[in-house]
Amino acid sequence: MEKQIKDLYQKFREENVEMIDRWLYFAYKEIPSKVELSMKDRCLSILAVLLGSQGQEEFERIVKYALDQGVEAEAIQEVVYQATAYLGMGRVAPFYSIVDRVFLDRNVQVRQDRQTTNLQDCLEKGNALQVRYFGEGLKETWKNGGERENVNYWLAANCFGDYYTRKGLNDQEREMVTFCYVYAQGGCENQLRGHTRGNLNVGNSKEKLLAILSTCIPWIGYPRTLNAWAIVDEVTKE
Repeated sequence: MEKQIKDLYQKFREENVEMIDRWLYFAYKEIPSKVELSMKDRCLSILAVLLGSQGQEEFERIVKYALDQGVEAEAIQEVVYQATAYLGMGRVAPFYSIVDRVFLDRNVQVRQDRQTTNLQDCLEKGNALQVRYFGEGLKETWKNGGERENVNYWLAANCFGDYYTRKGLNDQEREMVTFCYVYAQGGCENQLRGHTRGNLNVGNSKEKLLAILSTCIPWIGYPRTLNAWAIVDEVTKE
């Protein structure tokens, strides 16, 4: 096991060395040896799963690990920003603070000019992304949304127009981390079906989604992994 990884878990290991060393082997050696996933996708998916499951302590370690592996600071920050739309600021605020603290401690400089929309065009640009990801059925859904008119408007203008349009992550990465937020929460199966389709539509294959689920097992456990796996199987058989 690399000393760098053991150092991240040093305090944890002091009283739990046998268990933690076995877990470290599983998480950082065994699974990566059997699962094909880029280091960046591995780190971003784990961070997103930890956001969805509210794993603050482990999230901080993975932020440090991701930086050590060369993942761009902007990409790490964008995973937190986008989580706000899917988890709400009440659950995400502590993760903003964690990232800020790690970046400050490591003197990491982050570009802040990543917003590409304004209040006048976020609806149009956000809805264009919805259509690109999910098809023409999502074009201007607020116009015939009935009781959900406002929510459909906000999904286009806020969720997609304010977050997905930002620089720092590409389409495949944004849908990948959304898939992770949603399945890690549990109880969001309908949304998970939709974002499984979205991932497939932007080019994330079934094999990649299953690789992500396998990669994140040490951080989220088996029950939510297996639930998500079943939904991926279901959607890809349609």
